[in-house]
Amino acid sequence: MIAWVHDSAGREAFGPVPPSVTVADLPEDPASDPRRHEVEFIVPRWLDGIVLDALPALRVIQLCSAGVDWIVDAVPEGVTLCDAAGARDGAMAEWVIGALLADAKNARACAEQQSRQVWEAVGITDLAGARVLVLGYGSIGRAVAQRLAPFGVELVAVARTARDGVHGIDELDDLLPGADAVVDLLPLTPATRGLVDARVLARMSPGSLLINAGRGATVDTAALVEALRARHVRAVLDVVDPEPLPPGHPLWTAPGVLISPHSAGDTRGADRAAWALAGDQLRRYAAGEPLRNVVRDGY
Repeated sequence: MIAWVHDSAGREAFGPVPPSVTVADLPEDPASDPRRHEVEFIVPRWLDGIVLDALPALRVIQLCSAGVDWIVDAVPEGVTLCDAAGARDGAMAEWVIGALLADAKNARACAEQQSRQVWEAVGITDLAGARVLVLGYGSIGRAVAQRLAPFGVELVAVARTARDGVHGIDELDDLLPGADAVVDLLPLTPATRGLVDARVLARMSPGSLLINAGRGATVDTAALVEALRARHVRAVLDVVDPEPLPPGHPLWTAPGVLISPHSAGDTRGADRAAWALAGDQLRRYAAGEPLRNVVRDGY
């Protein structure tokens, strides 16, 4: 059996390969590779150049990302898709904490003053006592909650369906007005695309903060630009729609926004954890053992 894997940071954590498996780099043109009929397991970075239907023996696709929206619709019937949920939780949660602190301590204003060599007082606030709503409360949300606990915030968890200690998405309208910050960790699905729209933004408290570390298209970009221009909200964004954000896009220059280039989960530790998971999955598959992180219902 052959496993094709892409090459990126952290691959050294892949670990030992079973004797029955040959691991090779993903070829530039997989559809014409003479070995494609033997490939049962792949770890792709992106779909560029990969025709999944051209791999007749394919049984497992293991991702190094938690998000699956870029590939889920292309997975052939009978092929199991597994994500890297859990591998990047700590890195993502740290980014969210950093975003909250950067906003509370007015890091953008300090940086702008530094660039002008201006020494003036800037207004800062405390995280203690803030009400932080986490939208899309899964494993990353739990990691955020653990790291926020020492700061003395009130955390409000919201997920697709209500459970003990977690509100359902149907309660969102009533929860938004009291939140000082809304952290979007939503996966991108047909149900979440554009969920944070003009109506949701209008329900947010005036002067509150939107943090998006989930998927850019879960937020209506045009509506967000208008809410920023009206100074109704501020935003710290690791993901945007479109990506990459083109030069001249109004989001770049909207007031009260900080943007990072979809890098929140891309730390050295997270990369290694994702590759360690991929290696474990290959060994599980070769041994006929159940796989972890199997994607169902689109995420």
